[in-house]
Amino acid sequence: MKLLKNLLNSLIQITSNSAIACYPHIGKNNKILADKAATDTMRRELNALNIAGEVVIGEGELDEAPMLYIGEKLGNGLGMDIDIAVDPVEGTNFVAKNLPGAMSVLTVSQKGNLLKAPETYMNKLASGSHVPKDCLDIDFTVEKNLKNYSEACNKKLSDITVCILDRPRHKKIIDELKRLKVCIKYISDGDVSGALLVSDKKYNVDIFMGIGGGPEGVIAASALKILNCNFQARLLFESDNDIVRAKQMGIEDLDKKYLIDDIIKGESIFCATGITSGDLMKGIIKKNNKLITETIFTYDKSILQFVKKEVSIT
Repeated sequence: MKLLKNLLNSLIQITSNSAIACYPHIGKNNKILADKAATDTMRRELNALNIAGEVVIGEGELDEAPMLYIGEKLGNGLGMDIDIAVDPVEGTNFVAKNLPGAMSVLTVSQKGNLLKAPETYMNKLASGSHVPKDCLDIDFTVEKNLKNYSEACNKKLSDITVCILDRPRHKKIIDELKRLKVCIKYISDGDVSGALLVSDKKYNVDIFMGIGGGPEGVIAASALKILNCNFQARLLFESDNDIVRAKQMGIEDLDKKYLIDDIIKGESIFCATGITSGDLMKGIIKKNNKLITETIFTYDKSILQFVKKEVSIT
């Protein structure tokens, strides 16, 4: 715990600087340049740390550089061994089109504590810390989960809000949610932030469900575990190549239902800085000759903690 805590201020600085690197690209309709700017900054600053780090959740493979690729070694190699999960820009389209909710995200843990998830889809189910652990299950029907939640939390179905990615693959789920007359919060991208909305009642999201990226699921689970929230997942494989890749990463049971303790086996630090303002935090604000960032992080308290930083510009 103490060794990880020593990294906290550095990680906040890194996601803040990665977000700032994106600032010139907001609304310029070039998500590739925006992602590259944040990635280059994150790589450079992680390499300056006194760590022996390895990317276990990244944006691609070695031949897809300049992305921070799975298996990439970071740091000067002299400090503690850590696993790193990165998403330099969650919501590249949000940056390119100046839409709400883009952020720069980083999670670290001691070696071996993060699930090594391949770049494949993941079915996810998340709820807040107030929900009994056995109330919801990824193997239950949508109706059973919603009715269980309604009974456990003494809340009418019509007052429950479910957050879900607005995708054609979710048509059956969405049709069922409409039939049950629950409220639906659609998101177009950014399912890390979508999952985190269950962490506090002020966000007015009761359940997050649906299929999104596997790497994003691991990153979200890191924050949700510290917040004592509930998270379940199952990896989905669309091709033989996906299966081969999963087995190369040590995944033997392809149909395994992952509980949050399976995904995050020990302590971790989650850190995210807003690029464009969203539900969780404000984006970068330019005021006079300064850029002001807002960062959320979780470490050892069951709440999202906030910190602001100011950077002078010329």
